[in-house]
Amino acid sequence: MRKKKVALLVTKEHHCLGDILLRNYFNTLGADVQCVIGNYDTLQPLTEKFDIPFHHIAHEEKEKHLFELEILETLAQYEFDYIILAKFMRILSPEFMSKYPARIVNIHHSFLPAFVGANPYKQAYERGVKVIGATAHFVTNVLDDGPIIAQQTISVNHTHSVKDMIRLGREIEKSVLANALQLVLQDKVLVYHNKTIVFEN
Repeated sequence: MRKKKVALLVTKEHHCLGDILLRNYFNTLGADVQCVIGNYDTLQPLTEKFDIPFHHIAHEEKEKHLFELEILETLAQYEFDYIILAKFMRILSPEFMSKYPARIVNIHHSFLPAFVGANPYKQAYERGVKVIGATAHFVTNVLDDGPIIAQQTISVNHTHSVKDMIRLGREIEKSVLANALQLVLQDKVLVYHNKTIVFEN
């Protein structure tokens, strides 16, 4: 099987990117990371430690279509099979996503369909949930509603603060994204309408 190639989009959080870069370095990712694109330069030093090209494309004081056009122009320099949103905290337009149908994988910091959008751990804390989780899914035009690839949960209780939930959630996010990427990169995921068929054996 041909080894897949991936491009990563990031913002400021390092945990998912760091996990992917380590797996890539030790050849356990199942793919080759071609580049990392960040809307902040926060993660540039980490990326360059692994000799991976980093492109800083700022979104601030810039119209969304121009921001996305710069990303597309940068991506056009590389060959890749999938785009991985490794905690990329920007909502992509339908026009952008239409160029890569079922080829953009996102990690969302909640057990979807619960707590869609921003600040899910705060939402979970305020709701008093007993489990929190993370979901890896393909990106579609509807926010955090794409076909689900993998999910995982962990128990919490009244003693956990929002910060505790965020800390625990980051560990789950890394694990779920790694699991999802392994499945996708090994061609074990089929998309059917808004669902996936996953062959885990």
